[in-house]
Amino acid sequence: MAELTAPSLAPQTVPVIPIGVLLPWAIFGGLLALLAIYFVGAEQGATALIHGRAVHEFMHDGRHLLGFPCH
Repeated sequence: MAELTAPSLAPQTVPVIPIGVLLPWAIFGGLLALLAIYFVGAEQGATALIHGRAVHEFMHDGRHLLGFPCH
């Protein structure tokens, strides 16, 4: 019969991501989020970067889902 051993209580190490590695990705993600919010919330009318209604119609349901007025 095999003996039961107690679980090890050795301290666990947690991997740490240096801020120098994380910061560029955080800035990139933030810029993508701002771009997405712009296209969903403001790409129409006087602030339009792209002429026509293609972007407005493509983002139309997202506008209503997030509570942006468009009509």
